[in-house]
Amino acid sequence: MEVGRLPISASQRGKLISAGYTTLSSLSSISASDLARDLKILDSEALEILKVASLNNRLDRPNGGHGIVNGAQTAWEMLHEEQFFPRITTSCADLDEILGGGINCKEVTEIGGVPGIGKTQLGIQLAVNVQIPVEFGGLGGKAVYIDTEGSFMVERAMQIAEACVLDMSHYNDLLRKEDRACQVKLQPSDILENIFYFRICNYTEQMALMNYLDKFISEHKDVKIVIVDSVTFHFRQDFEDLGLRTRLLGGMALKLMNLAKAHSLAVVIFNQVTTKYTEGSYQLALALGDSWSHSCTNRVILYWNGDERYAYIDKSPSLRSASAPFAVTSKGIRNSPSNYKRTKMM
Repeated sequence: MEVGRLPISASQRGKLISAGYTTLSSLSSISASDLARDLKILDSEALEILKVASLNNRLDRPNGGHGIVNGAQTAWEMLHEEQFFPRITTSCADLDEILGGGINCKEVTEIGGVPGIGKTQLGIQLAVNVQIPVEFGGLGGKAVYIDTEGSFMVERAMQIAEACVLDMSHYNDLLRKEDRACQVKLQPSDILENIFYFRICNYTEQMALMNYLDKFISEHKDVKIVIVDSVTFHFRQDFEDLGLRTRLLGGMALKLMNLAKAHSLAVVIFNQVTTKYTEGSYQLALALGDSWSHSCTNRVILYWNGDERYAYIDKSPSLRSASAPFAVTSKGIRNSPSNYKRTKMM
């Protein structure tokens, strides 16, 4: 059974999930004091959570039996897990809507598009938004940003972080006094401190980092998103052995999928575009070929429609195909009013 189904407050469920406690089995051997420390709550509150978890664990197994296979999960539990698991907002309501509420944890989402469409901007926005506190509907986590192209801009990250803190403060001020979340303590400098940045200069370094990520995240359990910008770059440069490239990409895709599942985090990989000869003409397509498209859970394509940016759900087992406009503004990714066109933000 997943903690998302426990009869406790939404805030408590969010704190449990953000701290990595996603199943009842993960709560079975922890003390109240350790849980209180991890969730930053009182010992008495932690004790109540453990009592509720213990009771529901017994109710879940009325005959006192054990699962047929250790770690087995029913489809009903999977459905409830998906419904209750938090998502990472993109800061664009239209984009969040077609994504089912935002970027989902435990999944690999591929986002591709032409240069200048806003892929890196979206990556930085997600690295900031994953840190929105649980009290404000976020995950309160940290981010790993893997930069293979040198496109990450720390000044831009500071801009987006400042806008995020300002938005939370404005939201808090709009609520009635008794409904307000706690005071916004997160500062832009704190947000930058919580983004672990890796600069990758060749495919060998990229593969080495993939092998190291599991250990790194095990030591930093509050990491809730891994962003690869972009997965393609070093595999399109002077790679003569296509068989080796296919094997390396397949291994990397498997590691990222396992990482998302094992640590209950979101993996977002950005991809470039290339030309593909189809039905007598050349058309734009995401790089690395059709076989690579099976390496992700969701695939989102960013494109221009006139002067407006759009996102299209190209592939997903749970989301319907749909498009939504979005804008890149001085504050980051936002809804797309008509006055936001192809403007340079920096």
